[in-house]
Amino acid sequence: MNIKPIKTIKDYEQAMLRLEILFDAKKGTPKGDELEILSLLIEKYEDEKFPIDLPDPIEAIKFRMEQSGLTQTDLADIIGQRSRASEILSRKRKLSLNMIRQLHKKWHIPTEVLVQAY
Repeated sequence: MNIKPIKTIKDYEQAMLRLEILFDAKKGTPKGDELEILSLLIEKYEDEKFPIDLPDPIEAIKFRMEQSGLTQTDLADIIGQRSRASEILSRKRKLSLNMIRQLHKKWHIPTEVLVQAY
């Protein structure tokens, strides 16, 4: 096992090739241990070099609505009024703390997504 930090794109590419070779290694074996460590190193490198931003709050709401077959009326049931739901979806009104709490509680949209500025 020759594990080293992943510092460059070349290191990353080599680590990915090695990962493919080790992919089916049994847990608890030397190759399995190498696979586990290599996976952690790759994940750390990807988090640093290829970060994924959180989705836009309104887009997250729209996605959840589409995904779950929900309507603007369903959104209005959570946040109060149909006109308010329309204003939020068209970005004319900001989400209040209470709206964020309700959307998280009822639709399970992560609060860290909903509290972002938009």
